[in-house]
Amino acid sequence: MPKFAANLTMLFTEVPFLDRFERAAQAGFTAVEFLFPYAYPAEEIRQRLDANGLTLVLHNLPAGDWDAGERGIACHPGRVAEFCDGVAQAIVYAQALGVKQLNCLVGKAPAGVPDELLRQTLVENLRFAAAELKKAGLRLLVEPINTFDIPGFYINRTAQAVAILDQVGADNAFVQYDIYHAQRMEGELAATMQKFLPRIGHIQLADNPGRNEPGTGEINYPFLFAHLERIGYAGWIGCEYKPATSTEAGLDWRQRLAQ
Repeated sequence: MPKFAANLTMLFTEVPFLDRFERAAQAGFTAVEFLFPYAYPAEEIRQRLDANGLTLVLHNLPAGDWDAGERGIACHPGRVAEFCDGVAQAIVYAQALGVKQLNCLVGKAPAGVPDELLRQTLVENLRFAAAELKKAGLRLLVEPINTFDIPGFYINRTAQAVAILDQVGADNAFVQYDIYHAQRMEGELAATMQKFLPRIGHIQLADNPGRNEPGTGEINYPFLFAHLERIGYAGWIGCEYKPATSTEAGLDWRQRLAQ
């Protein structure tokens, strides 16, 4: 049976962030993930994890000014020093929280910058991040994001992410494969996951359209869960969806679709 981690950025949002850990445990989750920990002391987050018997499986590198609409800075030539500082901050949090992998949101392509420079900047930043994370025993993830939800996002297809990671050349760098984003950009979910399985370090889910819980849209999740088991995916699957009503009201999908 798949191993599901509650994404606390998307689930249980009716309560303050630090109270979502208890709600996740009460809902039967043994692991969680979220976008960013940096607004809270690492010690406080660690206490919530430990008190509720939860494992943290993922958080992101700092991604610029999120509230202003930024979605990462790794491809921005003028912000390399800021990116490197963010890598150091993320490693400090990762070591305190016990997480083993960090995701890099590469960002939206800044206007007027040649693609060659964007790619060079991104590859060099990812090489730096992967090397620093490797020193700390951590894996680096890179996530393709659909350009309907985030227009201009620089990496939006699985093969594109793999090609960039080939250029980076780091053995601790992998793709974060989000089923929702992949469905919107490329489809061919089963074949793509099987083809790139050795390069996939983490999977996330939501249904389409609407980005709600599995079973509310067009994606055949019972087939995909069985397929992932057949091809040998053993990692966590992050539940990064917007509940159609409340989180608890929609959680029966785990029993209905993932047997």
